[in-house]
Amino acid sequence: MKLFNTYSNKIEEFKPIDGNKVTMYVCGPTVYDYPHLGHARCYITWDMLYRYLKFRGYDVTYCRNITDVDDKILKKAKEENTTAEVISRRYYEIFADSMKKLNVLKPDVEPFATKTLGEMISIIKDLIKNEYAYEVGGDVYFRVKKFKDYGKLSKQPIEDLIAGARVEASSIKEDVLDFALWKKDEEFGYPSPWGKGRPGWHIECSAMSRKYLGKHIDIHAGGADLIFPHHENEIAQSECANGCKFVNYWLHNGFVTINKEKMSKSLKNFITIGDLLSSYDSNTIRLFILTNHYRMPVEFSDTALEGAGAGAKRIQTAVNEILRFIGNENLIDVSDSDEIKLFIEAMDDDLNTSKALAVIFDVVTKANKSVAEKDLSSAKKYASILLKLADVLGFRIDKEKLSEEELQSRLNIIVDKMDFLSDNDKLLKGYSLMDKIIEYRNNARKEKNWAVADTVRNLLDSISIVLKDTKDNTLWEEK
Repeated sequence: MKLFNTYSNKIEEFKPIDGNKVTMYVCGPTVYDYPHLGHARCYITWDMLYRYLKFRGYDVTYCRNITDVDDKILKKAKEENTTAEVISRRYYEIFADSMKKLNVLKPDVEPFATKTLGEMISIIKDLIKNEYAYEVGGDVYFRVKKFKDYGKLSKQPIEDLIAGARVEASSIKEDVLDFALWKKDEEFGYPSPWGKGRPGWHIECSAMSRKYLGKHIDIHAGGADLIFPHHENEIAQSECANGCKFVNYWLHNGFVTINKEKMSKSLKNFITIGDLLSSYDSNTIRLFILTNHYRMPVEFSDTALEGAGAGAKRIQTAVNEILRFIGNENLIDVSDSDEIKLFIEAMDDDLNTSKALAVIFDVVTKANKSVAEKDLSSAKKYASILLKLADVLGFRIDKEKLSEEELQSRLNIIVDKMDFLSDNDKLLKGYSLMDKIIEYRNNARKEKNWAVADTVRNLLDSISIVLKDTKDNTLWEEK
């Protein structure tokens, strides 16, 4: 497996630090506003890598942080006359819901910055002790020029950085390049050896990755906009505090652009994930993103998304048709199939999802042909491949919903045995009748009338309809 390492600026063979175990850190969101398509691109991309690493047999520990202490969060809290905690919690929940709807897996670890302050303070104390940092009036800064490798990730010489417009000058800093590790804040700050204050943005990720993954990790990923200064600063402070290499493979995804401009909140040209999901399903959005190589910019357009929608529908339709054809036949082991090998070959080449998708659509064609020719053996093979590869790339393959007529036909078989239904209830059609049956069962459960509840479940089971009780409601699906 080969990956493009931003630090070396070349494609390298992927070799984990510790045998089969992989440590992977991705910079998460600052939760002060609605997540947008740029976030979708980033987290779908690294969700795809996470899934693929596990598919290839690696034991992955994936950490993605949440920045819940930040100037932008405080600004929004002041505007709304509330607290930073209220703002960060609200937008975290919106972010988490958006990720779930996009079928992005939860990371193994999802730490909040405010819960990792002790680790941040510990790292800063180590940096001060080793003279890589200094305190001035409650602020703490990192001495950039003392770290000889500064600028190697972003490929920017120190001289160019000094002249760069993005570097803020400060009369209290020793050098124009020095960046904040801790910021004095008497009003909203947290206790520290230097007085009340808040952590700098960069130190958060160094602390959380060290706490949950260790001092030396395999993969650190994020958007290309984080290369400088965020990831450059992470390297400096982590390596100086830890005394060892920080990251082996730096991976970065390209921007999402609109009219050739990067999508961002500052430019006010962003499309929220919520707005996007009101027009397109998660498979369409994922296919739109994965059709392009992860390192390349993606130009947003409704035309491109509509094309992706047609492709996503083609995959789902093929799955529906082939599963209907094979019925209750078991799926088979297809790990040695040519199609799986071609998929791996594409993905091992720096995650070439465009070629990987071409393999999937070739399987779709073969699957459709096997159904048309009523070739059960081939159908089982292509159903197995299609479901496996779709899952690796994170497509949500939903079971085909029973039509109103098909559901009514099944319910008619058992409805006369449901003595608790009224004659009017029995006249209801399809989904309306199903809702009524579930309502009766839930009421029976509330009243601890387990005999009725079990009778309903068993009758539905006899017509291959399975009930699943969740915390909030009862769902049903076809066996």
